[in-house]
Amino acid sequence: MLDRRQFPEREVWQRCSNYEQVASAIEDMVIQGAGSVAFAACFGLALAAGCYSSRSHAEFENKLFKAAGRLKSTRPTGEYLIPLVDKMLQIAIEAHAEGTDPVQAVVFNTEKLMAQDDELTRKCGMYASHLIADGDGILTHCYPGGALLYMLDYVKQQGKQVRVYCSETRPYLQGARLTAASVHRLGVPVTIVTDNMGAFLMAQGKIHKFVTACDRITMDGHIANKVGTYQYAICANLHRIPFIVLGYDGPQTNTLTAGDIEIEERDPEEVLYCRGVRTGAPGVKGYYPAFDITPPTLIGAIVTDRGVFSPLEIGRVYADRFSREISC
Repeated sequence: MLDRRQFPEREVWQRCSNYEQVASAIEDMVIQGAGSVAFAACFGLALAAGCYSSRSHAEFENKLFKAAGRLKSTRPTGEYLIPLVDKMLQIAIEAHAEGTDPVQAVVFNTEKLMAQDDELTRKCGMYASHLIADGDGILTHCYPGGALLYMLDYVKQQGKQVRVYCSETRPYLQGARLTAASVHRLGVPVTIVTDNMGAFLMAQGKIHKFVTACDRITMDGHIANKVGTYQYAICANLHRIPFIVLGYDGPQTNTLTAGDIEIEERDPEEVLYCRGVRTGAPGVKGYYPAFDITPPTLIGAIVTDRGVFSPLEIGRVYADRFSREISC
């Protein structure tokens, strides 16, 4: 997997040969983003299936449950990780019981879901592009992923000129490195700003839309995203700037309210460093909740592969999910 901690200065690919290495890579932020993390975990489960495929079915099932539990524990806030790993666990166990290759079954179905994910990402970006006006200044936070890039590509095709402002997003600088580099490669003007400049830029009239992705959407319209999103949303609301959430394929039914979201708390030491250099004074402590939760009252629209919706109607739009599972 591409080591996003070193990109774009260096393009380094990290090879994982077992599920524990995949789990450690996820925890160490080698790979980031709810969807990418979930797919990496599924491939980690495939590695585990290959390791234990020669065991008896009872032992295979026990070992795979253990591997799945380890992978699901890596980054608990993202909405895709747990349901996708559970789905691939079921597929692997069924394949092993039927005498077919569980590794091939997991890899095939994961790649199928990845292809579906790219198509829904494209649709999300397409719908979002219609909310962007010619001349807009767009503030982003963290790395909104492919939907942002599709959105900007469609905006260009529509003949609209925009400028993107990327918050640096400490302590891993996903905005300064991943978002800014990706937007620049699209040929869209991009400016990196520090995390504490958002309100000032809004007051100056430089920002017309605030656009992020999210790691989880509740059925009642809350969203969890990189910590700092909530304060930007408050500032955007004060300045009457629409907050547009790229919601990809919408909420999951196991997340009814904000109380159902587990906020990942990472090692406090991480906020005392930036790119390997200590920035905190000796002897002081850090605190690092990786995500925060923004209420629906601060969100202008949630855009998914189904269209553009008010956060207050998102639960009704996806009510059909109560009667079906993730399909492969």
